[in-house]
Amino acid sequence: MLRLPDGWRPAHYAKTLIVVKMMSRHVAIMGATGAVGTEFLRILEQRDFQMDSLKLLASSRSKGKALKFRGEELIVEELCDESFEGVDLVLASAGGKFSKQYAQTIVDAGAVMVDNTSAFRMDPDTPLVVPEVNPQEIANHNGIIANPNCSTIIMNVPVWPLHKVNPIKRIVVSTYQAASGAGAAAMAELEAGAKAFLNGEDFTPVALPHPAAFNVFNHNSAVGDNGYNEEEMKMVLETRKIFAAPDIMVAATCVRVPVMRAHSESINLQFTNPITEDQVREILASAPGIKIVDDRENSYFPMPLDASDKDDILVGRIRSDISQPDGCGVELFVSGDQIRKGAALNAVQIAELL
Repeated sequence: MLRLPDGWRPAHYAKTLIVVKMMSRHVAIMGATGAVGTEFLRILEQRDFQMDSLKLLASSRSKGKALKFRGEELIVEELCDESFEGVDLVLASAGGKFSKQYAQTIVDAGAVMVDNTSAFRMDPDTPLVVPEVNPQEIANHNGIIANPNCSTIIMNVPVWPLHKVNPIKRIVVSTYQAASGAGAAAMAELEAGAKAFLNGEDFTPVALPHPAAFNVFNHNSAVGDNGYNEEEMKMVLETRKIFAAPDIMVAATCVRVPVMRAHSESINLQFTNPITEDQVREILASAPGIKIVDDRENSYFPMPLDASDKDDILVGRIRSDISQPDGCGVELFVSGDQIRKGAALNAVQIAELL
């Protein structure tokens, strides 16, 4: 079983990695044929993730399908209780229903599940981890580590290094979320809907509640009694847990936009103490997982086309908030690949630390 040593801390990375490389590692991807599952395959290959075997798991509909990995074809197996025998690590992205159904089976088999669904994110006994923010929490796992929501990750990576230097009191964020966040079916639907629109044909969406092409609408998650949808509340509650800051104020507005891949976010920050644009740039320039794209002269800032298929979160439009005359306000605009850093890459980074 791949567990971190008691008392493990970031300073122990090197020692931990040496120990793990001496062990066998048998990996399973749960939900291997979905958008995030296939991205798992790409990232594991690109990062040369060391393993002894890889098992691809999906529903009965995908049983027998062949997926390429490191020049070979791997056959997808049907997900069942016996799927996890001899497995050390499970990268799960088959939906919260299946994560809950198989969690105990996975743990009983001696494996660690890095779960990309919302099933365990707010469980107080389950670490919720962004490696650039709180890698030390991995040591507290009981067989399950939760991957945060994609929008939360994309916001937290650039906001955390600023928060460490000058505590943030309030975050107001508006998201511009790509079809990729709703899965492969929504991405295909955006493409089909765009073709239908341009050809003057009727189009009825199935994966999304409204036509995605040439349209913007409220995020496709349920709206609660407080008027916030589930995606917005994930950003609020998950950020508080990841930052270990239960009192930080977060307000979010999440919408779908006609973009194929990579989410963007407009982020307004209120700091405890005054902070300048130059200080923000200096902090972010040395922060992990970030690339500054902030060219005012040529009006070139983060865009989803540039962020797609990239590991880093692009950060720009860095400016003082003129509505906060005390100098404690800053505005940012960011773009990040939802399927990579917002999902699969974050989970693989966690697995690498294991």
